[in-house]
Amino acid sequence: MCDYSLHAVASRPAKVGETLMTTTFRGTSTRGFASEAEPEVAVCILPGTELAFADNVKYDNGWIWTKALNFQVGKFGAVEPNVPQRHHDAIEFPDGSSVLVTQLCEGQRATVLQLPAVQQATAHERPAAATPAAAAISAG
Repeated sequence: MCDYSLHAVASRPAKVGETLMTTTFRGTSTRGFASEAEPEVAVCILPGTELAFADNVKYDNGWIWTKALNFQVGKFGAVEPNVPQRHHDAIEFPDGSSVLVTQLCEGQRATVLQLPAVQQATAHERPAAATPAAAAISAG
């Protein structure tokens, strides 16, 4: 996912094993993830993707206060997805707390540990009636 505010920024999907950094994209007031090699390209992360930060996660809490969490791992997700025109991309931490990606302090590094499993139906997972032979048997 890439928040609605990044739709005007070039983007690409995240890859397992790559290290990303938090950044503010030029022409926006939104923070997100980018690679050091392509700092102008937003890296979109699927919900459920696991990230490992190089240090304890830091985020902005208001205009001048910065807070640190005692966590270096988190899972990418969304908060309040049904509320339009608001930031949804967030990192959920082991204690159940979450922080919006746009609140993460700039310059933090995170490695993509694992992408979520994508479910695809295979022939052996389909119901028997879905195969042509099974349909002929049940019809006869």
